[in-house]
Parts: sequence; structure tokens; C-alpha cells
Amino acid sequence: MSGSNFGIVGLGTMGRNLALNIESRGYSVAVWNLETEWIGDFIGKHPGANFTGTPTFEEFTSALSRPRRIMMMIPAGKPVDATIEKLRPLLERGDVLIDGGNSWFEDTRHREAALRPTGIHFVGCGVSGGEEGARVGPSLMPGGSDESWRIIRDVLEAIAARTEAGPCVTHVGPDGAGHFVKMVHNGIEYGDMQLIAESWDMLRRALGLSAPETADVFDTWNSGALASFLTELTARVCRTIDPETKQPLVDVVMDRAGQKGTGKWTAQVALDLAVAIPTIAAAIDARVLSSLKDERVAASKTLKGPSPNRPNQSDRSQMIDDLADALYAARICAYAQGMALIRAGSDKYEWHINLAEIGRIWKGGCIIRARLLDPVRHAFDAKPDLVNLLLDPAIQDAVHRAEAGWRRTVARAIEAGIPMLAHTSALGYFDSYRTARLPQSLTQAQRDAFGAHTYERIDRPGAVHSEW
Repeated sequence: MSGSNFGIVGLGTMGRNLALNIESRGYSVAVWNLETEWIGDFIGKHPGANFTGTPTFEEFTSALSRPRRIMMMIPAGKPVDATIEKLRPLLERGDVLIDGGNSWFEDTRHREAALRPTGIHFVGCGVSGGEEGARVGPSLMPGGSDESWRIIRDVLEAIAARTEAGPCVTHVGPDGAGHFVKMVHNGIEYGDMQLIAESWDMLRRALGLSAPETADVFDTWNSGALASFLTELTARVCRTIDPETKQPLVDVVMDRAGQKGTGKWTAQVALDLAVAIPTIAAAIDARVLSSLKDERVAASKTLKGPSPNRPNQSDRSQMIDDLADALYAARICAYAQGMALIRAGSDKYEWHINLAEIGRIWKGGCIIRARLLDPVRHAFDAKPDLVNLLLDPAIQDAVHRAEAGWRRTVARAIEAGIPMLAHTSALGYFDSYRTARLPQSLTQAQRDAFGAHTYERIDRPGAVHSEW
């Protein structure tokens, strides 16, 4: 039966741009939107393009060839469930319904399980890259059945970003695997953004650089090991001038960062799975602390700390080099934490996620795309069962080379009273992970002393309780 090759539900920014991307690859696209006037506006702005506007779900599903391939680009939560309920009677066995929003992965698991008996495939697909990525090539993380992947693969590979390693999409795994990986991607993104913000704060307050001068530093860093979308973006942001005040625009932005929830989900899941992600958690804490603007302003008048001593020119160069080392080593730790969490989720839910493939598809299109993903991918290619990224020999060498500058940077920040929650947590993670005997021997002894929780001895197996 002839008809449109693909359907998009939701013509917001992401939905519009994905529809344009799909159509530009030679596919015909049917579109639906709750506000029907948006449909006509969208079609009218793209005359001659292969779009079919459908004001009702009945017309929408009738316009699609079988098996139908539909992607919902709508807000997570109740809107997704409501849309599924409306579409469900109109779909047939073999059709594929894709949720491209940032849905909670457990919701995706439940939705996939509920639709499975009907023969309708449900795919939770992480989409990263923002507005531009949706239009020209995002990183895509679909989770669902093998059969659903076979049906949608050609479209997703056609629209995904591409690198020398191929299209930035892979079949992540069953049911909620795709949305789980996207959640962790966003958690790593939180960590990386905070590490960059703290590095920028050191450049400004410890070294006295202007915003345009920090842009020069980030531009230099972006030509080396720290090359990434966020490094490049930071340089551009720091160089932008406010048309009203003629000052650097970043200097008139309120120091209060928002969040939409995926970072918090990452921390919650990490607690549930007993995976340490202190750098990602610190980034969330930093955003929460930033929201306390009025409290911080009041506290700054009475809570005193040291005043940073500005270095001389020769020391400044060394400090910038050290800061680059610190950012690189801490970024590795953020990725190590994220990958450990993906492995734990994969093991719990039996998803069999290929971590090397995750490193590959994050190389292009997504917000955390970075040169660092090459050694990350190689690490898991060489040893698929690698339990922690820090155990890869090449990664270890990189961290050890950066270690001295990393420690000097954190020490300078502490001495100057400049907060580096993410950097210090990353260093603490590294030091904890490489320590054979931690002081939690005392913690467990205390637990037994006040609550008879028992403990294990180092010289023989079994639980023991002592009278302390």
C-alpha cells in the first residue's frame, strides 16, 4: 500500500526539525500536531516538500504505509500515555511507535510491555543534539525489539549524524535501554558542563582573565585533547557581546542554572544501583546551590574566605596548562562514572549494551561529542567487559600524565576559596578507586558498635559482631 514513509507526532522545535531532516533524506513524511493550525503553517513554509498534513489521528495513520513508523516528539509523561491511547486502536501488528522525548526509562519499559501483546512495537529513543542536531544529524539511541530495529533502521541511519566511524545510531538494547543511555548521556553532560564552568571560574577569578581572553583559552584547548562540542561552544559564548550593554553577554547572565530532571534521574538511579557518580552528583548540587542566589548574596557579606592571589605572567601560563590537565582528567572520571552506570543498568535489566558502540554513536551529533570518545571507544573495543574506564592502559597513561597539574589546580582552588565541586569530587573518585584499603573499615566498626550490624574480618570469611 502506498503512503508516507514515516510519521511525526508533534511539530515543536525538535519535531519540526526531525521531519525536515527525514524528508531531506528522500522519505515522505506525514505530520500531526495537537494545535492543527501548526500543521498548515509548517506545510506552508515548505512548499514542494514531501509532507502530508493530517489534522486527525485517523487521517494520520491512514496516510502511512505499512508497517507504520511513527515518532512522537512530545513532552514526557502523561502526554505520551494519552497519545499512545489515542493511536493504539488505529495501529496494527508490526507497526512501530517511537517515543523520541526524554522519558523515564521505567515508563518506557512498562509501555513496551503493555504494547507487546498487541504486536505493536514500542521504541524508546534518546535523541541528542538539540535543535541543530535534529535538523542536520542527531545522535540517536533507540531501545526496543530486534524486529522494531529492523523496521526503522534505514530511516534512523539516514538522519543520524555521521563520523568516520559511521552513523551515530545503534540498536542500544531492549525496551528501556535507549532512554536509560540517553539519561546517562545527560548526566555526563551535567558533569562536563560543571567542570567547564569551574575551569572558567578559575580563569576569571584566579587568573584575572576577561571573558574574551577565556574564549582564547578555550579555543586553544579545542585544538587538542580537550576538543569537544562543549569546549567549542564555551569559546563562542565567552566571545559574544551583549548588544545592550556592549559587555560580554556571559557577564550579564544571572548565575542561576536550571535543570529539567534527567540529571536528577541519573543520580537517583545510581543510588538505586549502588554506582558511585560523585562528579555528576556534584554538578547537580552545583545547580541547586546556584538557585540560592538571594541566600548566597546575603551569605557573601558575612562568610569570609581567602582572596585569590593573582599569579605573575610566567605562573599564569603554567596554571592554564595545569587547568587543562585537570579538566581532561576530571572529564575522564565523569565518563568513567557514566559508563559504569550504563554497565550496571545493562546487567540489572539484561540489556547487553555494547559500551564501545555507545562511545561510537556519541562521537557526533550529541551534546557531549568529544575527542575523548575515541579512547573511550577503543577501551571497550579492546576489553568489552572492562569494569571501569580508569582500568584501560591508555586511559591510565593519560590520567597519570595529567595528575600533577590536576592536583595543583584543585589545591590552588581550595587555597583561593574558589568552589570546584565537580573537580574535587572527580579527584576524590580517582583517589578512592585507586586506594586498596579505605577508611570505611572504621565506618563498619562504628555501625557494629552502635547497631550490631556486624562486619567482615580481613583474615577469615563470615559476619562477626564484637563488643566494642
